[in-house]
Amino acid sequence: MLTVHHLNNSRSQRVLWLLEELGVAYDIVRYQRQSNMLAPAELRAIHPLGKSPVITDGGKTIAESGAIAEYLVGTYGNGRLIPSPDTPERFRYTYWLHYAEGSAMPPLLLKLLFTLMPKRAPALLRPLVRKVSNQAMTALVNPQLKLHMAFWESELSKTEWFASDAFTAADIQMSFPLEAAAARGGLEQGHPKAMAFLERIRARPAYQRALERGGPYAVGR
Repeated sequence: MLTVHHLNNSRSQRVLWLLEELGVAYDIVRYQRQSNMLAPAELRAIHPLGKSPVITDGGKTIAESGAIAEYLVGTYGNGRLIPSPDTPERFRYTYWLHYAEGSAMPPLLLKLLFTLMPKRAPALLRPLVRKVSNQAMTALVNPQLKLHMAFWESELSKTEWFASDAFTAADIQMSFPLEAAAARGGLEQGHPKAMAFLERIRARPAYQRALERGGPYAVGR
């Protein structure tokens, strides 16, 4: 049976949600983050990088959220959650599926990093680290994040979902950046379309079932 190697409070929650949307039976092997928030070493027995999400299915081991989404939709979707080939919606679908990790998440990860650095620095170095972190946030991270959030808002003003008027796996992929931005990026300030997107996805029965299977989930909090 298909197995999801599920790390708490991680991108693997999206995989559970996608499987619930597709109605695919699956098992879960659970892993807990360490005190430093990293994945435990046991995940390296599944994939050399020791990252989550990872799935195993019929002798195949598949990592990376976008690759997993493509595999699951292609193998189990029967045309669901993906626009028809050779359409503008399919092009948008492919873009958003890969944009989520390739472009949206880096500034969010940098914001988390520069927020944590002063808290974890030695006491004597903390003022200096805080100054450097604040400068990086002001000059680089926050402007980039503001640009991305405005982009999401503009696109969601055109269609209810990211790829088209219909819900697709690209919306599942985009859920993590938007949830992270709502948790630590100020998405609630001036982005009503993006916040409405989050309300819509959280109301989906499959999203709720995935939460029940995956356990407590609080991105970036």
